[in-house]
Amino acid sequence: MTSFASDNYSPAHPDVLAALAAASAGHAISYGEDPWTARLQDAVRERFGADATAWPVLTGTGANVVALMAMLPRWGGVVASEHAHLNTDENGAPERVGGVKVLAVPAPDGKIGPDAVERFAGDLGDPHRAQPLVVSLTQSTELGTLYTPAEIREVADAAHAHGMRVHLDGSRLANAAAALDVPLRALTSDAGVDVLSFGGTKNGLALGEAVVVLDPSAVDGVEFVRKATMQLASKMRYVSAQLLALFEPVGDAVAEVDDAAHLDELWLRNARHANAMAARLRAGLADAPGLALTQPTLVNAVFATLPRAAVARLRERHRFYDWGPGETPERVEVRWMCAWDTTPEDVDGFVADVHRTLAVGL
Repeated sequence: MTSFASDNYSPAHPDVLAALAAASAGHAISYGEDPWTARLQDAVRERFGADATAWPVLTGTGANVVALMAMLPRWGGVVASEHAHLNTDENGAPERVGGVKVLAVPAPDGKIGPDAVERFAGDLGDPHRAQPLVVSLTQSTELGTLYTPAEIREVADAAHAHGMRVHLDGSRLANAAAALDVPLRALTSDAGVDVLSFGGTKNGLALGEAVVVLDPSAVDGVEFVRKATMQLASKMRYVSAQLLALFEPVGDAVAEVDDAAHLDELWLRNARHANAMAARLRAGLADAPGLALTQPTLVNAVFATLPRAAVARLRERHRFYDWGPGETPERVEVRWMCAWDTTPEDVDGFVADVHRTLAVGL
């Protein structure tokens, strides 16, 4: 059974596993006082700016909760897209664990703009309202759309003008940077983002993400919040070594790419490949009978509607998720995700099966 369900399904990249093996040599001081975590700080500062600090955590939800709790007082709220992972897919963790009110904004294309800031700015100072002190963007969005650096800057400027801070959920930031062909800092520190949740698990790590503080004045007590929310790993070297592998070559591990591409860092190689496989998938399905593509394919996600009966038959051989209702009750929108390890053969085989399945239903 092939899987197009989520890039979370993918295995750890061999370079990441090599980094884990290299880190598992002898004793190292626990709770982040190790050489790998120290080198990670250098790598993060080189890519995000001189003030950047990485706080490795265990999960994406944990990264968002730690970041928002450190950015907000107990009376604070976060303005976010209605589709934002922190609003829909974290079981209320920002509110349950962090005490952070999520202020959801309609976003048909997954993106919010400066108008979302202005919508809540009038609540500032009102004791009857959660104070909208952070705006959170997701890059790439849950619908596979992208913010340009200029669009992020517009939101950041509007937020900062009202004294708000900007958080970016970057679980797929690598895919966005690869698609836009810009460095990581162009979508974060250079665009006015204050704190970043940097994704690793969707891009080749076995386990681990990071809260990257870009402006130190935007957080308070992040080190205490990380411990209190059970996101402080005692053997942090194993999380840091994996994150470091995204930026630094590991030993003799060599990716199966041409010489020019090998100059790229692992985060970028993995993201470019996943994006390319999604583009291949979309191209193969463009003329599939009874299938309608519903979102642009800019990163590693393809969204489409098709008959529910065809979806049921495809699920006998492939793993993927429903996303929402289709144009009629007999149709459903699905999401197909590609990952760093998706092969052209995986894509072509799935495309052929989709065509066959839909043809049977005509």
